[in-house]
Amino acid sequence: MGKQSFEISDKLKKFIEEQKIFFVGTAAAEGRINISPKGMDSLKVVSDNRVVWLNVTGSANETSAHVQENARMTIMFAAFEGKPMILRLYGEAKVVHKNDPEWNELFSLFNPIPGARQIFDLTVDLIHTSCGMAVPLFDYAEEREQLKNWALKKGEEGIKKYWEKKNQVSLDGKPTNIMRKNA
Repeated sequence: MGKQSFEISDKLKKFIEEQKIFFVGTAAAEGRINISPKGMDSLKVVSDNRVVWLNVTGSANETSAHVQENARMTIMFAAFEGKPMILRLYGEAKVVHKNDPEWNELFSLFNPIPGARQIFDLTVDLIHTSCGMAVPLFDYAEEREQLKNWALKKGEEGIKKYWEKKNQVSLDGKPTNIMRKNA
């Protein structure tokens, strides 16, 4: 049932590109483990062992704080339609902030999403697929527009103020460095 590999094959890339949702898992050395659902066409396969995903503003910023302390990240996809499968990408990630030199190059891979705050660049060192036969079938209805609309209404300055208030530290008080200036 379960299979391991070390490269994202064309078949797995196609599966990833067809998914409407994925889940990101991170943890610092101590404190809470974070698992976040993501969507919005925000993940791109860059090569057979590298993916990047565009993170948008949310109520917390756990992934950023965790990755800066402990680079381990797992991204999980599950087939909610069609043939069952669970796919996990394991690896080491780094956070790319808007002020980092590689931001523009990586950001150009995406359709702009209002409220974008970081890009996570994951070097994949293990890929694991499993059956997924217990995952229920769901029908996709549509994307939610609330977060995009909220970010557009806030505007760039409003988003920065929100980051200052809500996104500078994790739930465990770990820094996210979202407001840092260029080094």
